[in-house]
Amino acid sequence: MSLTILEVERIARLARLEVTPAEVEISCQQLNGIFSLIEALKAVDTAGIEPMAHAQDACLRLRADEVIYRDEDGTARALFQSLAPEAENGLYLVPKVIE
Repeated sequence: MSLTILEVERIARLARLEVTPAEVEISCQQLNGIFSLIEALKAVDTAGIEPMAHAQDACLRLRADEVIYRDEDGTARALFQSLAPEAENGLYLVPKVIE
């Protein structure tokens, strides 16, 4: 598949992009280069190859979910609210954004 200059101009118009004739030619060449790479990738025989989640055989190091700090009631609300700019009666106060 390859694009013509007219098709690139049409795509630019549909995308509401203002492009000069020189930019259209460069974009046309670059897009056609991308399409040729895609065709080359399609030509590779991948039969019998399992899809991979990652290019390397890496796994994430996981840690246990542990609550580090708790108040007497089992939450860390007091600690978190002490860090907030404004809090009152267990609620976070934020500036009014809608009038």
